[in-house]
Amino acid sequence: MSLMSPTARRPPVDSVARLRAPADQQVTFVELFFDLVFVFAITQVTKVVVEDLTWGGAGEALLVFWMIWWGWTQFTWALNPADTTHGVVRGVTLLATAVGFLMAVNVPGAFAETGVWFAATYVLVRVLGLGIYLVVASGAPSQLAAVWAFAARSSLPIALALVGGFFDSPARAWIWLAAVILDVVAAGRSGSNEGWDIRPGHFAERHGLFVIIALGESLIVAGQSVLSTESSTLLFGVALGAVTVICLMWWLYFGWWQPGMEHQLTIASGSAQPRLARDAYSLLHFVLLAGVIAVAVGIEEMVLHPEDPLPTVVRLTLALGTVLYLGGTDLAWWRATGHILVARTTVGLVLALSIVLIETAALGEIGLVVGGLGLVVLLEQVSRLRSGLKPENDPVDPATAS
Repeated sequence: MSLMSPTARRPPVDSVARLRAPADQQVTFVELFFDLVFVFAITQVTKVVVEDLTWGGAGEALLVFWMIWWGWTQFTWALNPADTTHGVVRGVTLLATAVGFLMAVNVPGAFAETGVWFAATYVLVRVLGLGIYLVVASGAPSQLAAVWAFAARSSLPIALALVGGFFDSPARAWIWLAAVILDVVAAGRSGSNEGWDIRPGHFAERHGLFVIIALGESLIVAGQSVLSTESSTLLFGVALGAVTVICLMWWLYFGWWQPGMEHQLTIASGSAQPRLARDAYSLLHFVLLAGVIAVAVGIEEMVLHPEDPLPTVVRLTLALGTVLYLGGTDLAWWRATGHILVARTTVGLVLALSIVLIETAALGEIGLVVGGLGLVVLLEQVSRLRSGLKPENDPVDPATAS
């Protein structure tokens, strides 16, 4: 007869299973803390563009931004099924936050003297993300297979990112570009597996919070420029216009588009769900966030020189930012529903052309942006009201949004 108590004979709790989140998990504070560091890295990219507003400088900044974004989005996929209140998950996330901060402070020198440090910290964030993902997925065989396949395909671009840090430009740029291309290939080949176990609410919320923090950081950048510029009525007019632009960008994302996209991700089934998450969020959110950066660059230049006509390169940057932001949301909606958002397409193109062709002072340019984005918001709200839909916070009918 066994002398062991009934309690002693119970099987041990599966510690791996406890790392997985319940289906209704919401974003936790440790994830927000992690996000803040990566948005700080994006503000560093904005400063890099402002200091070298050339095609070459913009191209280098875009490569650095992709690496920042891909490190963040891979970790977001990893934490999506994870219980972020668990001590192990929290510990790894905080470690990645610290590494991400070191990566962020090395952004200005990514193509100069601190390229090795930027590359090394980026690689470490990627490795930590894949590591925690493999641990969390180990309790779900289908998900584990998907993560292993992605990790194997990501090994070469991760290695290239590190190698590139040891080379000088332009070799560094070409090596990192090859790494970016291979990242996209890895995502394309791995994203159709049904085993990813996407939690739509949490996934959409993480991306929405990242966007809102990025928009807030754009205001901080503009505010810092206002403080460093001699006060004038014209300056405050431009600053007020800048705040209005950021508020309109917020509305264009959160007014109805974000809950609508979350609804589309929720109703997707099978392999369609991870493909939609990959395309509309991991890839196309990079496009719209690049638009946020470009608009922030244009706003900073307008605040610093409120009385001068904007140079052509600044107008091009501002126009590109509006196209990327409106186009990114438009393409993501088309990817989710098969319908184009006509107001965003037509007004966005006319607005971009107007910004480029009309040479005027900062107040006039910011007025054009406010008018264009405001018109898009108005047209979409009127269309929804005519269709009997509430103005905000409910999934839109795709047939009425096109």
